[in-house]
Formats: sequence, C-alpha cells, structure tokens
Amino acid sequence: MNPRSFVLSCALLLPQVALAQRVEVPVDVGVGPAAFLFFGPIFEDQPVHTGLKLSVEAVLDKDWLRKNQRAIPTRYRKYARSLNEVRISPSLLIPDALIVSPKLRDTGMYGATWKPLALTLPLSSGPARLAVGTGLLLTYAYMHSSTLPSTHFLRPGAELGVELELALSQSFLVSLGWESALYIPQELGGLGLPDRLRDGIFHVGQAYLQLHVRFPYTTRL
Repeated sequence: MNPRSFVLSCALLLPQVALAQRVEVPVDVGVGPAAFLFFGPIFEDQPVHTGLKLSVEAVLDKDWLRKNQRAIPTRYRKYARSLNEVRISPSLLIPDALIVSPKLRDTGMYGATWKPLALTLPLSSGPARLAVGTGLLLTYAYMHSSTLPSTHFLRPGAELGVELELALSQSFLVSLGWESALYIPQELGGLGLPDRLRDGIFHVGQAYLQLHVRFPYTTRL
C-alpha cells in the first residue's frame, strides 16, 4: 500500500467500538509457486530452491470506499476520497512465503518469511495492475546439506519488488513478480556474521506466480 493507504488501513484496523458495524468486503486469497535464489555459496551449490507465495488481503476499491464511508473514522475520510484502492492484510501471522525445497541432490531447505510492514506504489490500474513495493521481512529457514554446513538461517531484512497483476475476471486474477531481499549477513553453520560477505547469506531473490480468488466476506469494522 502507498503511505496514504497505510494510514487508512491503520485507522480501519484500530478498535472502533462505538462505530463498529458489519460490512461486506472483497477478500483476495492468492497462492502459487515461488523460486528462491540464495546468492552466495548456496547458489553455487544449488541455484534454485522451491516454495509457495501466499497472500490474504481485503481489497477496498474506490467504489467500496465511497459506499462505506460510515465505516471509516471521520478524520480519515479525506484520505479515502483520494485513493483508488486500499489493501489490508488481516493478520501478521500469515506467512508471505513458504520455503519447501526437499533434498533431491545435495541440499534441502524449509522455512518461512513474514512481512510485518509493506508499502506499495501502483504504477497503473485497471485489468492490468503494475506496482512496485518495499517492506520489512523476517525469515527463518533450515538448510540441511551434504556439501555445505547445516544452517538455521534467522534474519530480519528489507525487500524491493515489482508485480504485475492481471484480472481475468472480477473474481479470478493472476499475478507474477520478483522480489529482492537484503538481510543482515549470516555465516553458514552459525548465527554470526561471515568473515566475507560473499561467504554468507545476505541476498535472496524470489520469483513467483500466484493465482488469486476474490470473494465477498462479511466482517465488522
């Protein structure tokens, strides 16, 4: 979401006991394959690891914001009038991605990435939506290998990405994208810093394809 969308999202998520009312919101659930590239020794050992890209969001478009102004706190309604779309994730506990890469040859990896904060800037709107985004990450992954030291990778990071979303219908969409994540460097076989940047884990690329289904859901705002 862009900065104004972020402000409005926070306002909608804050408890509003006196104003709470039941409203119907469109919910977007996306899932699809992802390819992870751990640049450095892991990439040299095995360039690609597999996994899943996940997303669950309430998608509030301009028409929804206009029809449901009473669900928005009064002081934030001016933000709503200037926005084309607001997307809200219902829970920080939902992973952004899962790493599920069995040991088919020398190295296997399992883990998850959470994205507690994300900001998105749409570059276009309509049936084809192009957007760039950034966010804060937390990733845990366990790597077991016959050629590299077994490693519990646990690091915060920041990412920059681009996504193209194509609406095939009002309720079915497809998106594809790329994200580059930079982490505090970690050595293989431990949780400390590597002696040399190129000998540890510090940059992970992710390419993904998602299928999205949108459906109405009644909730209380």
